[in-house]
Amino acid sequence: MPASPSSSRPSSPSSPSSSSSRKALLACAGVAVAAALMGLVSWQASTLDKTPARSSSSAAEPRPSGSDPAAGLAQLARRDAGDKLALGRADAPVVLIEYSDFKCGYCGKFARDTEPELIKKYVEDGTLRIEWRNFPIFGAESEAAAKAAWAAGQQDRFRQFHEAAYAPGAKEKGFGGARLLELAREAGVPDLERFQRDMAGDAAAAALAKDREEGHRIGVSSTPSFLVGGQPIAGAQPYGAFAAVIDQAKANARAAAGAGVGAGTGAGR
Repeated sequence: MPASPSSSRPSSPSSPSSSSSRKALLACAGVAVAAALMGLVSWQASTLDKTPARSSSSAAEPRPSGSDPAAGLAQLARRDAGDKLALGRADAPVVLIEYSDFKCGYCGKFARDTEPELIKKYVEDGTLRIEWRNFPIFGAESEAAAKAAWAAGQQDRFRQFHEAAYAPGAKEKGFGGARLLELAREAGVPDLERFQRDMAGDAAAAALAKDREEGHRIGVSSTPSFLVGGQPIAGAQPYGAFAAVIDQAKANARAAAGAGVGAGTGAGR
C-alpha cells in the first residue's frame, strides 16, 4: 500500500545516515494523493485473497462474487476483553485497528492530535474500541520499543507508556535500553524488573510477530495504517476523516443488528 503524505515508510539502507530521516520525510510528503487512494483500493481488494483459508474436511466453497472486502477486514478485530493494549468496550459497535511504530513521526502526530479527540467522542460513549498492533518498520529500536510497550501493558500501563513514547521530542531521544526504562518509569510501571524480563521474553516476541504477520498479510507497508470497521485509512488523517468513517460504520452496525432482530422475529412466527 503506497504511503500517504501523512504516513511513514523506512528509508533506504543505501541512504547516508546523516540525511536518511530527512529523505524519508520528503519521500513521504511527495507521494500523490491519487497513489494513496489506489493503495487503499488495492489493500482492501486483496485482503480476502491473502487471508489463509480455514482448515476444513470438506472442499472449499467458491467465494461469492459479491463478497465485501471490508467485511473480511473487519473480522481482524480481536475483541479480546483481556487485551491489555486495547482501549474501549470489547462489544463496541466499531473497532479501530491501528498498525503503528513508536519511531514514526506521523504515528506520534496521530497519537497527540487526533486520537485524544476520538477517545473523548467515541470511546467514552461506548461506540469505539481501539486495538493496537505493533508494526515496527524502522529497525532494532522500533522493535525494542514495541516489546517495551507490550511489557508495560502487562502491568496495565500501556496507554501511559504510549503517551510517554509519543510525547513531543520523545522519539528523537531514541529507544535504547536505558531510555526504555526511563519511559517505563514515566509511565508508572510498578515493577521495573518484571518489565525488563517481560520485554526480553518469548511472549513479547510472539506478540510482536503476531501483529506484524497480520499487517504484512493484509498489505500494510507504512505507518500509521488503520482499519475502522474494516475500512482502510492510510496515514495520520485529520479527525474529520476518522469521524466520518466511524459514524458510517456505527450506522452499518445498527442496520445489521436491526436486520438480525427482524429476521429472528420473523423466523419465530
